[in-house]
Amino acid sequence: MASDRLFGRPKMPQRPVAERIRDFFEVPLGLPESVAVAEARRCLQCKKPSCVKGCPVEIDIPGFIGLLAEGKFDEAIAKIKEKNSLPAICGRVCPQEDQCEKECVLGKRGQPIAIGYLERFLADYERERGVQTPPLPSPIPKKVAVIGSGPAGLTCAGELAKMGYQVTIFEALHAPGGVLIYGIPEFRLPKVIVRQEVEYVKSLGVEIQVNAVVGKTFTLEDLRDAGYEAFFIGTGAGLPYFLNIPGENLNGIYSANEFLTRSNLMKAYLFPRYDTPIKVGRRVAVIGGGNVAMDAARTALRLGAEEVCLVYRRTKKEMPARIEEIERAEEEGVNCIILTTPVRFIGNENGWVTGMECIQMELGEPDESGRRRPVPVPGSEFVIPADTVVVAIGQGPNPLFLETVKGLALNKRGYIVADPDTGATSLRGVFAGGDIVTGAATVISAMGAGKRAARAIDRFFKDPGSFPQWR
Repeated sequence: MASDRLFGRPKMPQRPVAERIRDFFEVPLGLPESVAVAEARRCLQCKKPSCVKGCPVEIDIPGFIGLLAEGKFDEAIAKIKEKNSLPAICGRVCPQEDQCEKECVLGKRGQPIAIGYLERFLADYERERGVQTPPLPSPIPKKVAVIGSGPAGLTCAGELAKMGYQVTIFEALHAPGGVLIYGIPEFRLPKVIVRQEVEYVKSLGVEIQVNAVVGKTFTLEDLRDAGYEAFFIGTGAGLPYFLNIPGENLNGIYSANEFLTRSNLMKAYLFPRYDTPIKVGRRVAVIGGGNVAMDAARTALRLGAEEVCLVYRRTKKEMPARIEEIERAEEEGVNCIILTTPVRFIGNENGWVTGMECIQMELGEPDESGRRRPVPVPGSEFVIPADTVVVAIGQGPNPLFLETVKGLALNKRGYIVADPDTGATSLRGVFAGGDIVTGAATVISAMGAGKRAARAIDRFFKDPGSFPQWR
């Protein structure tokens, strides 16, 4: 029995490679009911559960797993949603292996409980039977504006609505969801799932206005004049970084933001049924080693590329992408070229990219991230042929909104300066969280920031003097 508990973790069923690389349908299939219940029964139900400490949104993990083990699925999903309004999303894209599962006691000697798989199972169970809205409190006559409908904004809005506040989300794009809708491909996070979670947040009483570019359509001061007394900024980090090397303006070179937005939000993979095309050549090179790079590489394969390579300046061990995403990319045929970085792009007489000159790297001393710094190897230049290139080396803060807010303190990289515990900024009543504060991070860390900010906004209304920066 003890051995079963240590080593009995199930594998996630997934679609065969030859089938899935031809379409954009979801790859992981979810656990069958019997397997989910058996996995839940492996849980030790620790009296001092360390797994909860690893969860940014503070889910009662032993609580929901215990209910699942007893076959009480409705109670189990309700337990999750006491803390998390987006369980179907988190169960799919949250890096549990670096958070709650990393802290699981069983993982110290064997395999941790598959907490993410179980969360997804329960969320899908509820979706198939109809999502239930919890009882809501009496309305509080206080208006809160949430700017951005990504994971931080949705979480903050949902938490405030459950307290009774009148919340409106303002989204710049024509569909809510932020990075969940434009950044993560259908095969990893189906958009029907995102729409379902958004509808749940709306059912709590949250209003969502799309095509609303705060800073252009109207300003923060306009919202104050309209009666909003508190604000949460969750606009994310949507400004792509580039390499700034010769030839980067050649045709056929995309930022990952453009490449994925065209495919995910604008449905380029269904062209001409949808109006947005995307040109993908026979040989595609993706530069980067994170989840976004993996998403771009796997998307390129599904859009018809014959060869896709992923170029990364460190080794596979240092890649920030989730291990399972690296494994799936390689299963599908993505070739990882490690210890390599581009130095210039090569084009033809018509201005289209035909390849990139790269240099081999070796790892030196650790840098500020704790990873060993890549150092060029002199004389090791070589050329990788490519007629499409996707640059996926990270994003920064988009100044479109920030430049319109007077007095909002930013750090030297252009991100909002905010209290890590409350999200309070330099402006009275204005809070911020997620990637616009921390830089590009995970969905669940943004949700945690939204949750903390919601609690702080509630405190701001009840005891505004408790914020020393605004006295």
